[in-house]
Amino acid sequence: MNLLPTSTSTDIEEQQPSVAVLPVGSFEQHGRYLPLITDTAIACIIAREIADAYPVHLLPPVTVSCSHEHGSWPGTVSISAKTLFAVIEDIRASLARSGINKLVTVNGHGGNYVLSNVVQEANVDGPCMSLFPLSSDWERARQHGELVSDRHGDMHAGEVETSLLLHAAPELVRPGYESADHDGGPRRFLLSLGMSAYTESGVIGYPSYGTAGKGKAILTSLTESFAVHLEALGEEGWPEPSGPPSYIRSGVRKPQGEIGQKR
Repeated sequence: MNLLPTSTSTDIEEQQPSVAVLPVGSFEQHGRYLPLITDTAIACIIAREIADAYPVHLLPPVTVSCSHEHGSWPGTVSISAKTLFAVIEDIRASLARSGINKLVTVNGHGGNYVLSNVVQEANVDGPCMSLFPLSSDWERARQHGELVSDRHGDMHAGEVETSLLLHAAPELVRPGYESADHDGGPRRFLLSLGMSAYTESGVIGYPSYGTAGKGKAILTSLTESFAVHLEALGEEGWPEPSGPPSYIRSGVRKPQGEIGQKR
């Protein structure tokens, strides 16, 4: 699975994109069956589909972010919210120096709350930045994929995340998700107590419901939803995506068949 951008400076000069897309993931536990890099992989998968459908400048991902609620699990690595804020701002300023004045962050980790503040502050003098997907984008995608679980119950390493990886990167999914469902309950003090107060396995969600077919539908819906974000940034007249996903068009990889969801 190669999801890193391969454009040259000459490509960008010829294409003259006005919008850059930055995947922001995390490096945190996702139970025993999904890798630490899950959120980064998903952000990259979504960003790659967007770049295949729209003339944007695809950037490499931010791979470590704010995963402090997962800090008690081996392998999880975090940076502070202020560091992530500074990194995104530095990237935006660098892009502006090269003539790209609009940036969309594709966030793969729900704990990156600070990204909302980055976007709010950046847009004080006019729209130049968007956060994607929003809650409404995820809800639309869940409906399009006909998911069984709801957004609260399927918080982490569940139906959404498992489905997306079964579809786009099945080699990253290990056996065990079929029997790993866990209901974490209300989770009222998640910010104070962390994930370990609500799950021993690291899972809060229903991965057993995950299928490649649902992942494909989720990704298609998210790619279509991106057009509205471009309009919000003043980028009008861009066509909505059409045709099969990029990995089918390119023939690079074949998704695993259905086997039976994202914070």
